[in-house]
Amino acid sequence: MIEMPPTQERTGLHSPSAANQEIRARMRARVLDVAGKLAAIEQRLAEIEQEWDVERTLQANAAAVSLAGLLLSAFNRKWSLLPLIAAGFMLQHAVSGWCLPVELFRRMGIRTAREIEQERFALKALRGDFEGVRAEGQDPIAAAQAALRAVGLDG
Repeated sequence: MIEMPPTQERTGLHSPSAANQEIRARMRARVLDVAGKLAAIEQRLAEIEQEWDVERTLQANAAAVSLAGLLLSAFNRKWSLLPLIAAGFMLQHAVSGWCLPVELFRRMGIRTAREIEQERFALKALRGDFEGVRAEGQDPIAAAQAALRAVGLDG
């Protein structure tokens, strides 16, 4: 039997390591940048609420490509291959966690839902949402580093 990685890990496991490292570095930099700035933390949390993860991006793009192919196939039957290709990519991604569009999206910096949640929880820890995570008077950078460690973004 073929063993598949857990759903929440498969996209990251099949993404280019350089893309994964760049995404993690940007997340760490954003958390460190807002440390000690409550208004900036609130703004970043609001931005995260609007962010699309790689799965949603893939689904929307596959649907758009499929619809475009169906519409264009009314003029030329060759365009009917486009929905077939999009469906193939979606099936490949559902089974393996990898497909070419996801690799491109990852290189563009589009994150997984898990990565978005890691940044969200680090920001909430900085904001003081979790009891005992941020001591009053603690250096903001030290607090940010502790929050990054807590969500697994320390290295």
